Amino acid sequence: MKRTFIMAWRNIWRNKRRTLITVASIFFAVFFAVVMRSFQLGTYDHMIHQAIESFTGYIQIQNRDFFDDPTLDNTFEYDNNLLSKVNQVDNIKVVVPRVESFALASTGTQSKGVLVTGIDPVKEKALSDPENRVVKYRFTPEIVEKILTVIDIPEKQIELFKSNENKSYSSLSRISLDLDLDKKLEEILFPIIQDKAAFIGRYLTDNDDGVLLSDRLSKYLKANVGDTIVLIGAGFHGTTAANVFPVRGIVKIVSPELDNKLIYMTLEKSQEFFNLENRVTSLNINLDDPDDMLETQIVLKEAINSGQFAVKNWEEFNPTMKQQIEGDSIGGVIFIGILYFIVLFGIIGTVLMMIAERKRELGVMVAIGMSKVKLSIVLIIEMLFLGFIGMMSGLIASVPIVIVGNRNPLKMTGEMAKMYEDMGFDPVMPLAWFDQYFFWQGAIIMIMVLFACYLPLRRVRRMKVISALRA
Repeated sequence: MKRTFIMAWRNIWRNKRRTLITVASIFFAVFFAVVMRSFQLGTYDHMIHQAIESFTGYIQIQNRDFFDDPTLDNTFEYDNNLLSKVNQVDNIKVVVPRVESFALASTGTQSKGVLVTGIDPVKEKALSDPENRVVKYRFTPEIVEKILTVIDIPEKQIELFKSNENKSYSSLSRISLDLDLDKKLEEILFPIIQDKAAFIGRYLTDNDDGVLLSDRLSKYLKANVGDTIVLIGAGFHGTTAANVFPVRGIVKIVSPELDNKLIYMTLEKSQEFFNLENRVTSLNINLDDPDDMLETQIVLKEAINSGQFAVKNWEEFNPTMKQQIEGDSIGGVIFIGILYFIVLFGIIGTVLMMIAERKRELGVMVAIGMSKVKLSIVLIIEMLFLGFIGMMSGLIASVPIVIVGNRNPLKMTGEMAKMYEDMGFDPVMPLAWFDQYFFWQGAIIMIMVLFACYLPLRRVRRMKVISALRA
């Protein structure tokens, strides 16, 4: 068997050009397939993190009737006994109680329907972390003009400043991304921005009687920190909910839909406002390992009273996102499939050319005593060598790209960045870390190579020695 492998290895290097062309086609197919799939899966993970993990949670515990009829009448009592049962389940990272309902917000001149979300200010930091989203800087046209008059900066940054007028920021890092600043410009501009564009606002305290407004909602209502807003809605069992709340801060929400209508208040104040006492609309849960979400959901159902509660995962209460991801994923798989289909024909063409060129050689080998079975084995090993070299080189070449892309996501600017923001996501494209998709690319290539081996087997089996010797 050792001689058979040696013979196959020597045979593939007798025609180096043909071997290198075949290996290169397999290499590029594997390389691009891995990188493309990694981009896709990394983007999906980022979308889920932003829309699910950082706001709704992977799993929600609700009243059994709340999903079909999301009214305050279908809330449930929140107590330490229920919380302890949930926390005893493995894979639970954080449990956050919430009250969510709609109301009409008004500042006297403007009114709008809003989503009132009652949160525990301390526990919520482990889920959506609104404290980290509190607006600290705002670029009004007047502030941009002041900044540009006190410093001389490149024309590119001047244009970016003007294109980002009226935008709000919760961190300097996001300002640096939008203005495409290098380290030198950051050192020059950051102190000026902190001085000229600072926006006063704070997070909620435990017993706060104020609210946080989402950024776009605050601009629509023309309400700033220190102003008051009127909220009117329907409370528990049809009671009237109405009160006046001071604005403590503005929060920048990534999702445009939520940024247009979200109001945060403390859980205690929301229960008082809606006459809920100790009731909540949901317990929002994040997991240590999201891959075990379905198993955790089953265990949770068994741990609590499933007759009173419903345990829903994010795919159930956010089916739109699931469908978007599945549709886009299928499109990506089809594209990669087309790429592999083209490569398969390239491999088959190489095999046909190899058999045609070596017809007399194969005839001589059979004539001097080599059996057709052994000759077929040599040809199969040659094909496997070609496939393995191309597959491994493609996987190895993609490793540094995946590592760098995962730790340093591709950051988009300009119109592409705005398009992502309009869809509610940060304008970054991370690559997914190594998972099953990585190894499947190599497995698919080797299956294709084995499929292509049918041709030499068929030709050798039907080969007539006399005709081959005359070739």
